[in-house]
This record gives sequence, C-alpha cells and structure tokens, in this order.
Amino acid sequence: MRREFIFNTPKLKLKRKRSRNYGTKEERLLWNQLKGSRLGFKFRRQHSVTFYILDFYCPEKKLAIELDGEQHKQNYKYDLYRTRYLEAFNIKVIRFWNWELQSNLDKVVDRIRNELTPS
Repeated sequence: MRREFIFNTPKLKLKRKRSRNYGTKEERLLWNQLKGSRLGFKFRRQHSVTFYILDFYCPEKKLAIELDGEQHKQNYKYDLYRTRYLEAFNIKVIRFWNWELQSNLDKVVDRIRNELTPS
C-alpha cells in the first residue's frame, strides 16, 4: 500500500472534519491537554490510518490514543482487531474509558506522558 493511501485518505476527509467539529466532551477535554505540543510532542486529532480514524495520534512517537464510551463494551472484539491492525503499522494504541477522563484527567495525562517519554 502506498504511503499516501495510508494516512489521512481523502475519502475520509469530511468524516474526520465532522468528528473534530462535533467531538465528545471527553475528546475536547483531552485535546486541551495535548494541543500545542503541551506534552512535548505534536498530536493530531481525528487522524486516519487507512480506513480507521484515530481520536488522537502522535506521528513522532507512533502513538494513538483512543477514548472509549459505553458502546465499546459491546465492541471489544472489533476494538481488539483494530488495535492489532494498527500495531502492524508499528502504531502503539492506548485506550481510556470516558469515565477515566472525567474522574481523573491528571492520571490519564500522566499515563500519556509516560508513553511518550519512557524511562
């Protein structure tokens, strides 16, 4: 697969834009912590890898961050497949439940920071 067809495929441009403009409260909350390289690395919102749209992606570290709401409890197998698919591109995926962001945003940000700069 050619590189230009892997990242941010034109077919998904409108869907990515809609997702950025109408994201969840939790996505906006986390984006406020990630934008502007606040953790020392640039993140992108709603970045696509082939036909999957990632909530957040750090290209330099090949790190994807996914936020999961209640619907993901029923989609466990799909999410597992999706994670393995992305790992085939050497992308590490970390997932957080929406309630984790709501109850302890600092802990979530610390976990992301640790993934970006492992000791």
